[in-house]
Amino acid sequence: MQPVHSDFAQSADGTSIAYWSVGSGPVIVLVAGAFNDHNTGAEFAAELSASYTVVTYDRRGRGVSGDAAHYAPVREIEDLAAVIGAHGDTAIAIGFSSGASLALMAAAAALPISKLVLIDAPWMLSEARVRPDPELAARLRSLVKAGNPGEAVELFQRDYVGIPEDVIVHMRNAPFRPFLEKMALSTSYDAEIMRDLRLPNDILPNVTQPVLVLTGEKSPPWMAETAATIAKKLPEGESDIVAGIGHDLVPAIIPYLTDFLERQRS
Repeated sequence: MQPVHSDFAQSADGTSIAYWSVGSGPVIVLVAGAFNDHNTGAEFAAELSASYTVVTYDRRGRGVSGDAAHYAPVREIEDLAAVIGAHGDTAIAIGFSSGASLALMAAAAALPISKLVLIDAPWMLSEARVRPDPELAARLRSLVKAGNPGEAVELFQRDYVGIPEDVIVHMRNAPFRPFLEKMALSTSYDAEIMRDLRLPNDILPNVTQPVLVLTGEKSPPWMAETAATIAKKLPEGESDIVAGIGHDLVPAIIPYLTDFLERQRS
């Protein structure tokens, strides 16, 4: 059951990062993706907490976490370090969607991550669709600064996620639209982390932890190629496809996760 209040870890630049902890046992920190907060994958986290201490947090600029005037991806690596540090010397990290890229960057930067799980990492190996504009992060920031968070949301959905225009239009009046608009500035952070969605080959040799790379059976087909390729390039990587799911953080993932973690204990 998810706690009703947050605690706070202070990042290296003084920003307060809100986190929630539930369960007991080895510590797992969930690193969420774009348009996600600490509630993302709540059922997944609740079931996982039967065997682990599961930590969820609001990435900077989201929910009740703080933010700073200037952004750089290294700030979010420091945020994750602060959250891990609030729970001991080391943790297992699970990154979902663009959070998978952040978690991988953190592992490569020698954060105390003992094992790493990447779920639906959105790096695109082929030209499956048009790559995002290299200036996307700056364009998103400009729209939010000009008081147009809704336009920023749609730009990110279109250029980064690749959502068809008719679907974007249909979602304009969705009940969750205000929630997305509150996170509009943070989409520029994901854009800076993911850049043009090319795989960051330069950092892969630095990730020496055991890594499981998962993708959903119903996720975009190119994600399976991405998962298999990442696993092959990592010193201790393996990949698998989660049957029956799409791009989501759901309990169906848990058997794959626990099998990996249990094998790594032996």
